Amino acid sequence: MENTKNIQSSGEQIIAIVEDESDILELVSLHLKKHNFKVREFLDISSFYRYLNSELPDLVILDLMLPDADGLEVCKYLKNNENYQHIPIIILTARADETEKILGLELGADDYVTKPFSPRELVARVKAVLRREKKEEIPNVIIFGKILKIDLPKFEVYVNDVKVDLTPSEFKILTLLLKRKGWVFSRENILDELGSSDKGVLDRTVDVHIKNLREKLGPAGAFIKNVRGVGYKISED
Repeated sequence: MENTKNIQSSGEQIIAIVEDESDILELVSLHLKKHNFKVREFLDISSFYRYLNSELPDLVILDLMLPDADGLEVCKYLKNNENYQHIPIIILTARADETEKILGLELGADDYVTKPFSPRELVARVKAVLRREKKEEIPNVIIFGKILKIDLPKFEVYVNDVKVDLTPSEFKILTLLLKRKGWVFSRENILDELGSSDKGVLDRTVDVHIKNLREKLGPAGAFIKNVRGVGYKISED
């Protein structure tokens, strides 16, 4: 399995909570914030899906009984979508039936917590899942689409076995996209990876880097896709 997107320290990691009971939502949010996580709160799935158009969380805590969706169907959708399938999901639900738990895990959930629950234990489970994701090894050499190869330790890129000279920024962008194939990165995500804090030139800076990167990669440049209104991803589709 590919490595998670640019794993950060826990103080920077974003946890999305989808829970229609406001008191539980507030309780979970409070305990996560105490452990220096950033939290995004949602009372229904519609608002959560809208949120995914602008930002991708590092982990989702998902209730199963939502007012506008079945949480199991949501889990299935996220795990079958190449843009979201690598986001860890912890199901938090009153459904304690063993069959429900097995189904949730088979659909791709990373953990399953039943209500009533210990907030401290839930936070521990969040940390455990994120640690598992962080430990996944990134290969030294990544090959994509049979023609594109990137050697991370040597900072070298090849297209059809011909070396391509990239700037440090272009190499960082390509590495970011390849570590998370199919994942859509916003322009702000990419700018953060480059270490730039000048948000005023956000769109222009990233778009120019992408344009130059595509040109240098030649036939492999077509793998870099623009997702309108969201950002960029690398895909063979």
